Amino acid sequence: MMKYPDYYTQIEPIILKDDLANFLGAFDQGLIEFTFVDIVKSAGHACPTVLGAYLMTLQGLKALYGKEVPKRGEILVSFSQKEDEGVAGVIANVVGQITGATVSRGFKGLAGQFDRRNLMSFEQNIEGSVCFTRIDNQESVTVSYDASSVPADPEMPALMQASIQGLATKEQQVRFTKLWQKRVAAIAENVEHLVKVTRA
Repeated sequence: MMKYPDYYTQIEPIILKDDLANFLGAFDQGLIEFTFVDIVKSAGHACPTVLGAYLMTLQGLKALYGKEVPKRGEILVSFSQKEDEGVAGVIANVVGQITGATVSRGFKGLAGQFDRRNLMSFEQNIEGSVCFTRIDNQESVTVSYDASSVPADPEMPALMQASIQGLATKEQQVRFTKLWQKRVAAIAENVEHLVKVTRA
């Protein structure tokens, strides 16, 4: 039985409509729900970066589509950084999983439809970390994320170092994981202060 912190399920899910999923009968009406649990399973861990990528996508799509359901596979995603710079690649993996956008390795489409390639780009001149653009009307929003105002517990660095080096006791390792998840949970509780969305 998979167990995880309770706060994972308290984070708002992202619902999109995917015409490819509808066409092939994968999901009724093509409606797909991504939860933070889904993203953590894919990434293999929860951290400020993975959560930040999820929250930027959540808030960006809400601002871009309003009351409409976002269209998966019909969203352009641009990053200011290089793909291998900092944590841009980690963020891109999360954003791509949710939006369906890829650079060149995605689904090639069927008879010219549902192509998921070339929907993601890097090193773009944008004001923010990520820019989401609707293909149907070319409206865009840029999103930034800064979790520095939610500091890690002072014990964290030493506990992490000891755990990485294999010198931590079992109790110290448990303490480290609890403090790690405590910070990620605190970030999740302060979305409105940490994620900034601007109309491009």
